Amino acid sequence: MTYPKIPLAQTVIQLCKAKGIKHIVISPGSRNAPLTIGFTHDSFFKCYSIVDERCAAFFALGIAQQIQEPTAVVCTSGSALLNYYPAVAEAFYSDIPLVVLSADRPKHLVGIGDGQTINQKKVFDNHILYSANLKLDLKDEKNISREEELPIFKNLEDKFERLLGLQKDIQTHNEEGLNNAINLACLKKGPVHINIPFDEPLYEIVDTLSVSPRVVDAKIKPQEIEDYVLKSCLEDWNAASKKMILVGVNGPNTIEQKWLDELAKDDSVIVFTETTSNLHHPSFFPSIDKLIAPLTEDERQQLQPDILLTFGGLVVSKKIKQFLRKYKPRHHWHIDSKTANDTFFCLDNHIQKSPNAFFETFLPRVTHYVKSDYKPIWTSVKKHRTKRHKAYVEQIPFSDFKVFSSALKSIPEDYILQSGNSSAIRYTQLFKINKNIDVFCNRGTSGIDGSTSTAIGCAVANSKPTVFITGDLSFLYDSNALWNKHIPKNFRIIIVNNQGGGIFRILPGHKNTDNFDTYFETNHDLTAEHLCKMYGFKYESASDEDSLKSSLASFYLEDNQPKLLEVFTPKEVNDEVLLNYFEFIK
Repeated sequence: MTYPKIPLAQTVIQLCKAKGIKHIVISPGSRNAPLTIGFTHDSFFKCYSIVDERCAAFFALGIAQQIQEPTAVVCTSGSALLNYYPAVAEAFYSDIPLVVLSADRPKHLVGIGDGQTINQKKVFDNHILYSANLKLDLKDEKNISREEELPIFKNLEDKFERLLGLQKDIQTHNEEGLNNAINLACLKKGPVHINIPFDEPLYEIVDTLSVSPRVVDAKIKPQEIEDYVLKSCLEDWNAASKKMILVGVNGPNTIEQKWLDELAKDDSVIVFTETTSNLHHPSFFPSIDKLIAPLTEDERQQLQPDILLTFGGLVVSKKIKQFLRKYKPRHHWHIDSKTANDTFFCLDNHIQKSPNAFFETFLPRVTHYVKSDYKPIWTSVKKHRTKRHKAYVEQIPFSDFKVFSSALKSIPEDYILQSGNSSAIRYTQLFKINKNIDVFCNRGTSGIDGSTSTAIGCAVANSKPTVFITGDLSFLYDSNALWNKHIPKNFRIIIVNNQGGGIFRILPGHKNTDNFDTYFETNHDLTAEHLCKMYGFKYESASDEDSLKSSLASFYLEDNQPKLLEVFTPKEVNDEVLLNYFEFIK
């Protein structure tokens, strides 16, 4: 087999392999050549070449999102590394195990004006679980010239390591950093950064390994709820007549159905689910904004819970955030083995356990169901809202609202739905999604950047086909995502093109001025047609109900290339249709 000659590169590659990091996303470069050589010559690894580092990182994030195991991104030195930052931040707030492997210049070449060199050490410090700064291998004494020796020795720390620290000590340091970083990515589910200095020559290869790094297994510490905490929660729960459960981003099939059924039996419990929660039950309350937005002040007070129990990732609905910040529960418990956000400014209990494990411990000890009309009242409201929703969709003109209604209903149930951010996910929240469709969205930072790349990574990693629904600005912003030869033929994209940032039309501010059109809505007349031709997508467009219906009828049929459907909507009516919706469904 072919290996890089540099022991440090061999160490990195062997430990990634030992810890099961199979997917390696590589952006071309020279300084990372030792890693590229090692990963691409070992059949254990599935390697992908993505030129644009920002796209590469989100592509890797999409893979890790699906397999829930560490996925690595590999880049050269310099500004290449900084392009990873948006995806690193998303992984940090979405609990996705992303392993960043950045090649670097040797320490004596940093800060002297050498090309393609920045300060890479701890560059992600505010949004990373762990940063490992590895050390350069020592060269054989006989191979060092006097000219090379002088810059190496100019740094006292380097000289100290050279004189007193042997290669064995450096190897131990590097193994420890690698083991710690990868283990944390596995256990804590988040991004880690491993910075790896390489000196030239970079392209030398050997056919045998010169190092055998020590593998330290990740140790999982069982998390138990202390008896007094469990007892206190049970006492409060059994006494409360109004209990609200709110579920944010949540992976499919992470909660056993029997616990969902148990919660559904209790009339004192209402369960609010977001589209990204991937939880379904006829008694639960999806489309939160549909229920909350039209409420009167008296109705809001009636809805105010005694106990709020939350789990899952970040919540999309602004309306539920505003509601719970004003009508605070007496108790807010968040269930998560890692972190708890005080989103509603009333958090009083962080239960450090997985939600399923908590319900397994907690629900069998609930002694009785409290007599309550909490859920029956709001179930009646939900039925009314659903009826009015249907009537509204039937009477409105062609618009963003109408497009999302049709597009979401058209998705085959064996598909995964990846949603873009901004308007795309907020419209999606208003509609019922087939329970067999898994839904994902980058809600860690809620940015429009990288959504397309993430969706493609998802499509590569999952055996189910993927459809990505997005707005025009988000798609154009990440159009380099299509510069990717790994895209499956069954991948589908639907762009809702309202010629700008349509979401700004429903926010406060003056509309229809040159200033608004240019600096907020960002008007444009661009389309995806030529991008599709360049990148090998089959392109279709629609601009009214008939053409949309016709396109969707065949959109998911098998083809010899991925497909993109661009739907053009009238920006002049979209905001009015959406704002009138909440008044109509009262």
